[in-house]
Amino acid sequence: MTSQPGSVPVPLPLEGLRVLDVTHIVAGPFCSMILADMGAEVIKIERPGSGERGRGNGPFIEGPDGQRVSSRYLGLNRNKKSVTLDLRDARCRGAFERMVAGSDVLLDNWGPGALRRLGLGYERLREINPGIIYASLTGYGDPEGPAPGPYSHWPANNPCVQGMGGWMTVTGGPPEEWGDAGPQMVGDNIGDSVPGVWTALGIMLALESRRRTGQGQYLDMAMYDCMAAHMTSTMPFYQATGQVAGRERSNMLSAQLTLRAKDGYVVLAGAGGAEKWRALWRLIGREDLTGDSRYLGEGVSGEFYMSHFVPAIEEWTRERPKAEVTQRLIEIGYSMGMVQDQADLDGCPHLEARGMFINGGNDMGGIFRTVNTPIHLAGSPGTPNRQPPLLGEHNAEVLCGIGGLTAGELAALEGEGRV
Repeated sequence: MTSQPGSVPVPLPLEGLRVLDVTHIVAGPFCSMILADMGAEVIKIERPGSGERGRGNGPFIEGPDGQRVSSRYLGLNRNKKSVTLDLRDARCRGAFERMVAGSDVLLDNWGPGALRRLGLGYERLREINPGIIYASLTGYGDPEGPAPGPYSHWPANNPCVQGMGGWMTVTGGPPEEWGDAGPQMVGDNIGDSVPGVWTALGIMLALESRRRTGQGQYLDMAMYDCMAAHMTSTMPFYQATGQVAGRERSNMLSAQLTLRAKDGYVVLAGAGGAEKWRALWRLIGREDLTGDSRYLGEGVSGEFYMSHFVPAIEEWTRERPKAEVTQRLIEIGYSMGMVQDQADLDGCPHLEARGMFINGGNDMGGIFRTVNTPIHLAGSPGTPNRQPPLLGEHNAEVLCGIGGLTAGELAALEGEGRV
């Protein structure tokens, strides 16, 4: 996000918004990081001593004097503050309630009913602050919320909701190639990050509703719902045909092909009609195929693509780097992409030019390079770049501010290990 030359900078859109972040691991922190990157004041509420569970997830960056910090924690918690509170203690709960009174949003992913069991369910939160937006992100929805279901008491995580949401049945190679490997997960935490994005959107919609009505709202988000909502091709396919799309290639209609190059793989998607195929065969020196209707994609199956198209094209692509293959096929009208790993992404000149990396601190005086929030607002300043907080780093600022504690009360709680 950069200002245009000659323009007057405008504030980040969420400046002035205060979010209490009672989350851990990935889904909740990913959501609150989006809000923090957009200018919100995000205050993490963590357990004394250990902090949120994400701080203990490896791999770790090693520092001097045996210090260690979780790289996964660093990647999800920039631009936030950290406060430690034992919410089982009445004094800490009182400070927390005063913080709720002075905040706009409370985000929670501790599990179904976790805050309710502490006497901090939505009914109590609404008494404290009628304008509070309480966003609860659970695996299958709140069993005591507005839309309970038979699975609402189930715990969940990334693999669970990838499987439940239908993603694993369509991910991986065809069964005949993978043997008994079975359905595969997408290899990153999309079961967490996708719900995190939806929850951020839900919070913004609830805030807009509050702007119009003056009333807060309870936002009941389920990871399962979010994953099912992204079955944007396979669910319509099933509704239209009654057929379940799996990992086989029989439902391949437009040659979505992965091709081996000299140094990796490329992806050809949405090949189109006969003329584009003729252009490809001419490009790679296979004029002999331009008169064969099967090689123009007419009336052939997915299996024919895999057993005939791919070997013919790969005779050419295997001799060339993936960047060259991609560029030359784009030039004749194909939609192409390179299959990139994390090292490729880290060195990508396009992502660099788009401002998609932040080089922030890592709690030990070093640098930690992480991926930016992909929202570019012309005229706004760039994403803030405050390093993820040390555990309890902002206790005095927050707890003796909106938390309403005196310095003596804070010292007493520190001595008891309650903060």
